[in-house]
Amino acid sequence: MNKLNIGIASYEEMKQWTLDVATGRIKPDPNGPKLWFTSLKAAANLFTEENRQLLKVIADQHPQSIAELEKLTHRKASNLSRTLKKLEQYGLVRLVEAEEGRTRGKRPVRPELLVDSVNVSLSLL
Repeated sequence: MNKLNIGIASYEEMKQWTLDVATGRIKPDPNGPKLWFTSLKAAANLFTEENRQLLKVIADQHPQSIAELEKLTHRKASNLSRTLKKLEQYGLVRLVEAEEGRTRGKRPVRPELLVDSVNVSLSLL
């Protein structure tokens, strides 16, 4: 599986880093952060115990639909859909449309885990 490297930096630091990369002043480290947060608190809001447990269920049980994941986690489908979309935006999961089967004209979507660990980079100075 993959490791996700995340960085914690202020908005101004991220902006300067982006400008430096865009102008060629620095070359990004291939093992450097791919995802940035402005604070540890912001990162913690994504990696809550509830979300980590959800990711573990996806990894261990391989649910074939959100409905199946709903049964496994005892969470409501609307809550799961919202959380999964957020996790997908951050590159932690991928939502894959099933080849077969339709419910109310929609194909079922199954979540796939893309990363199994996170490394945090935090500069104190």
